Amino acid sequence: MKRFWKAAEPVEREGGWTVELDGRPLRTPAKAVLVLTTAALAESVAKEWFEAGETVDLRAMPLTGLANAAIDLVAPDPAAFAAGLAKYGESDLLCYRAEAPAVLAEREAAAWDPLLSWARRRFDVDFRVTVGISHVPQPEATVTRLAHAVATLDPFRLAALSPLVAVGGSLVAAVAVAKGAVSPDQAWQALTVDERWQAEQWGADPEAEAVLEGRRREFMAAASFLELLDL
Repeated sequence: MKRFWKAAEPVEREGGWTVELDGRPLRTPAKAVLVLTTAALAESVAKEWFEAGETVDLRAMPLTGLANAAIDLVAPDPAAFAAGLAKYGESDLLCYRAEAPAVLAEREAAAWDPLLSWARRRFDVDFRVTVGISHVPQPEATVTRLAHAVATLDPFRLAALSPLVAVGGSLVAAVAVAKGAVSPDQAWQALTVDERWQAEQWGADPEAEAVLEGRRREFMAAASFLELLDL
């Protein structure tokens, strides 16, 4: 896509805010007007478009992409989208621990136990923690209450929660970020314990590092999107 605009500006309108390119409102891939819920989000989306080069890479506009997803993919059926995310609670990364070496198991426990403890207190649930990767079903009440916590989110927050869950592999950590219980950096450090361990043991792998950095950027962009919804 070639750049065709000079100005990108946030504009207040009925029902929220939008971004106009040379006076024309942005539209989603499904051709809906991009109506945003906060001025802060509109300003940040406008900045993505203003700072775009002559050849536009929409993958470099994560806030715009998440807003498009909220409107085109989530808003038509928020309940179904939330139900899909909630399924991650049935096999949360935090519940599957390394058997060995002991040092790695200790690091996982130090990073993951506080997140599970927060969820236990916040939602009055319990978790079954196991060693290895064989599936262990979580208590029905846990699955139900986590699903309810997700279902109460609006389409924009659901759109942001999706990459947090998918990239990190943990519904609990994603919800903790969404609720402000932990910072995005704290959550990312906890969720990448295994990757850092592997790098320590086998040395740096440029390809693996690039993949991990891409995941980190996606995770942080989603967290930034959530923060802009509260400004």
